[in-house]
Amino acid sequence: MPIILPLASSSSLTVPTNSKPFLPQNSFFKFSSVFIINNTSNNDKSISYSYNPSRRLALFQLGTAIPQSQLFDAKASRFLRADGSTTEASTSGNMAPTSTTVTEQNALEWVKNDKRKMLHVVYRVGDLDKTIKFYTECLGMKLLRKRDLPEERYTNAFLGYGPEDSHFVVELTYNYGIDKYDIGTGFGHFGIAVEDVAKTVDLVKAKGGKVTREPGPVKGGKTIIAFIEDSDGYKFELLERGPTPEPLCQVMLRVGDLDRSINFYKKAFGMELLRKRDNPENKDKCVYFGLIVFLQYTIAMMGYGPEDKNAVLELTYNYGVTDYDKGNGYAQIAIGTDDVYKTAEAIKLCGGKITREPGPLPGINTKITACLDPDGWKSVFVDNIDFLKELE
Repeated sequence: MPIILPLASSSSLTVPTNSKPFLPQNSFFKFSSVFIINNTSNNDKSISYSYNPSRRLALFQLGTAIPQSQLFDAKASRFLRADGSTTEASTSGNMAPTSTTVTEQNALEWVKNDKRKMLHVVYRVGDLDKTIKFYTECLGMKLLRKRDLPEERYTNAFLGYGPEDSHFVVELTYNYGIDKYDIGTGFGHFGIAVEDVAKTVDLVKAKGGKVTREPGPVKGGKTIIAFIEDSDGYKFELLERGPTPEPLCQVMLRVGDLDRSINFYKKAFGMELLRKRDNPENKDKCVYFGLIVFLQYTIAMMGYGPEDKNAVLELTYNYGVTDYDKGNGYAQIAIGTDDVYKTAEAIKLCGGKITREPGPLPGINTKITACLDPDGWKSVFVDNIDFLKELE
């Protein structure tokens, strides 16, 4: 008999109580010439649901009427349609089809000039106070703000290394009564730049944190790294760097077709391919259920500026793996844009799926749009001016 648990924004959580440990589907690593199915958790419960974690993002699933006056100014202007044609609006607001000459190139040109940056990453945790304590005491983050919405049964906390208007931050969500999430096999890790990895690792150990890779140089390079985990199992890669304006520097996600993902994020999101590294002969290994699994992979760093000064998206392709279990812990990345309407049109033209049509959120008036990339990873675009107003 399933147990139905309440979630934020009126969704529900189903937990099969009679389930046993299993190997999740679509999680493969290449082992010699055999694919080994990987189970990242021996959790004996499976949890599946979909919901939106914060007040700012809680209404993404609602349809919102968009007045024409918000799409056009007083003068006649053109609006890009999903089919590549244009629609012209007169001063009276009437819309009439005009030319079909607008191409993907027009949208891509606008995307390149849009003022975009990564705002925050959203994920769910089982013990908010415990997580805040770990992030502030061990990782040096600051609690920027916290809000509790008992009527909607969830609490948000924003943490980072500086103000939200100038830094990439984490948005943690705690849903009342839910103390564990399935992170899945698709989410990889967050990257944190620190000046002394060994010192940070010692602090993590002293505070009872889990270290999964001791400090040492990255394979084939000189950068000192280490890996740690928080109490929910989210992994953090510690990278030894000098002073940087953006210590929260990476979000790593696994994808099934790297070239497809690179092309999508370049065109639809306006990101740059900062670098790409292939590891076809990688000899690193992990042990799953007593079996040695060799990890062969390629990574691509995507972002809106140099890695040493900006947060970036690290896309990882594991050889032979085309699909991943995304779990229910990781939620999305929020990105700032000057125009959510044009952003949505560009995403459609580039093959992305719009899950929330552009428009203002009821009661908040912040204009947003939400989409999925070709692998199903969710991103939310937020109007730059509206976002700054929210922070006031």
